[in-house]
Amino acid sequence: MADTFHDTDALVSALAAADFDRPPALVANAHITGASVARALSAHDVPVIALDRTDSGLAPPSDAVDYAGQVTYPLDDADGFRADVERIADALEFEPVAFACMDEWVRGFAETEPAGVRLPFSDLAGIERVLDKSNLYALCEELGVPYPETYEVGEHGIDEIVETLSFPFVVKPAHKRKFEEAFGTNVVEVADRGEFADVVAEAEEHGATVLAQEKVPVEAGRDTSLASYMPPGSADRDPLAVVGNAAVRYPEFGTSCLVERVEEPAVREHALAVLEETGYHGISESEFVYDADREEYVLLDVNTRPWKWVSMPVAAGANLPMAAYADAVAGTDATVEYESEDRGDTRWVYLPDYVQRCLTDEAFWDVLSDDDWASLFSGDFEREGELTTGLYRPSDPGPAVKYLTGEFTDREYYCSC
Repeated sequence: MADTFHDTDALVSALAAADFDRPPALVANAHITGASVARALSAHDVPVIALDRTDSGLAPPSDAVDYAGQVTYPLDDADGFRADVERIADALEFEPVAFACMDEWVRGFAETEPAGVRLPFSDLAGIERVLDKSNLYALCEELGVPYPETYEVGEHGIDEIVETLSFPFVVKPAHKRKFEEAFGTNVVEVADRGEFADVVAEAEEHGATVLAQEKVPVEAGRDTSLASYMPPGSADRDPLAVVGNAAVRYPEFGTSCLVERVEEPAVREHALAVLEETGYHGISESEFVYDADREEYVLLDVNTRPWKWVSMPVAAGANLPMAAYADAVAGTDATVEYESEDRGDTRWVYLPDYVQRCLTDEAFWDVLSDDDWASLFSGDFEREGELTTGLYRPSDPGPAVKYLTGEFTDREYYCSC
């Protein structure tokens, strides 16, 4: 594990003295998702350097992290971020491979393109083709991929949309960042014309393009995503992909805390069709919900980065971070493996949220068996069976210890995943 969370100068000095036998990975930010990505890479002897704007993330204490340190937050100062990352890259013998675990870090790398750093995902234009929901839904229309009824407000106007969509419906951004700055969330539900007009006016003040979208009659417990790595066209091979069902969330409509591998051919086919049409390459999560009225899955969003339950496909035999690393370092002497024996019905659990759901929701019934709990407490789940976890691992206790001790204080971390 990283014994110290360095400031940028100290990190550069420490890396200049380090001796790596292959290109290291830069994992930013260094929280729950970052810990999972680090573990997936370190399992194949890839050195990991965790980057963040503070020392509060949970990844640095992991045995999978070799060095950890501070860099300028890209949303605060993009030029400062690029300069910090370029100093880090310049201190290394090999060009590092960047793994960005939240949208702002993806954009930080894609927009600034730091010299001497390998980016295992599409350039900014390629990312925008996926993240721009107006473009994403247009592709869905073209390809016959089901998606919620959606209208761009600037194109159709408030009055036309009010006549077309029934309240309540949701307002979401074509691009997340400016909308999040205005509302602190990616989706706002509106109950009447006045609320709708207010949201549109505030979004316009922040320069955010907004969409009005039907409130999908979602069948709870059937939210499903394709976890995938799309190789660049030059690789000439198939995507690496696993379908996961967010069977349990906390709170009920919050973030995933229990995800199960499932076979949903339509989800796989539709997600890959959209990704292939955009030309995007890299790790992504394509999110679907089950529309109870249509009786089919509809595509909501695509995240062009690793996410909280990325260790589920890794445990299922599809190591998405290693696949991305393999293409990024192609032509070097690094030995890279990213597929392993299929573990079948793999399940992932993030215990802090799952336990809270069990304790606070009287209508929810624990879906883990006594054998599952025994496997978790004994640590046997790390060696056999179908379970994996988001943070807690007895063989690598540092992140869980930091989480637990943080709960005893009023310290908060700015990132949920």
